[in-house]
Amino acid sequence: MTAGASHGEPPYAIEVSGLTKRYGGHVAVEDVSFAVRPGVITGFLGPNGAGKSTTMRMMVGLTPPSAGRCAVLGLGYRSLPDPGRHVGVLLDASAQHAGRTGRETLALSARLMGLDRGRVDETLDLVGLTPAEARRRTGTYSLGMRQRLGVGHALLGDPRVLILDEPANGLDPAGIHWMRGLLRGFADNGGSVLLSSHLLREVEAIADELVVIGRGRIVARGAKNELLASGGTLVRAVDDRALAAALTAAGITFTTATDGGYLTRTPADQVAAAACAAGAVLRELRPAEGTGLEEMFLRLTADHSRENSPERARR
Repeated sequence: MTAGASHGEPPYAIEVSGLTKRYGGHVAVEDVSFAVRPGVITGFLGPNGAGKSTTMRMMVGLTPPSAGRCAVLGLGYRSLPDPGRHVGVLLDASAQHAGRTGRETLALSARLMGLDRGRVDETLDLVGLTPAEARRRTGTYSLGMRQRLGVGHALLGDPRVLILDEPANGLDPAGIHWMRGLLRGFADNGGSVLLSSHLLREVEAIADELVVIGRGRIVARGAKNELLASGGTLVRAVDDRALAAALTAAGITFTTATDGGYLTRTPADQVAAAACAAGAVLRELRPAEGTGLEEMFLRLTADHSRENSPERARR
């Protein structure tokens, strides 16, 4: 596998164009568009219920879109010849036959894909499942073991693209470190990864690019470093409650920073003027570069999370 697209290959490993999904009068996903380049790990982030899983299911043909399309390696997923040899998918690690052993699970898929039986042993070793664990029925597996098996299933056909929904869920710190190295190595060898995860610090550590979705619509996308560098303004005061009142009175929208103070898209001079007019004494006022993915995520999705939904506010 080599990085970048070869002559005649599409420039994007994944290209999502205008994906929309409606359930009656409810719009779950609306006009979602983004692309994943070869050799890149793209983090796909959003609050619960934002439309991440629905989007990923449409990408692999499990949920029909109401509008739009997705191309993987230049084709719709269902048009790929033997898709498991090109695209590895993990959407739900618990969706495994509880009566089969781990080895049987991979052996059946290997047979369907026309793979050599030795590939099963290679994959089990790659994802860290021992021979004794591979002989156990998956119904006895811990969540972390099911995740490892699910990742193994995605990697079994030696694909060029991975589409993974919460692959590190249930892994201990050593397992998360292993997962990070596995995906980084896959991308560095030219593979493309679309990774959905609620572990924001892990995404920050590994992702090259980010796509953020809120209430079914894209709210940000681009290179991770560029998005994190456009963090707005961070402000802290001696009395943060007085500062919050001052910002609200001035019509400045803001979110609470994880370690105190507030984040806002408003320029620093306007924030300072609002605080001064209200007599709020500031102890920190600076650009919010380097505040990290968690703070950026909270700021971008503040109006899209369940905690701030109109339905919840009316309760």
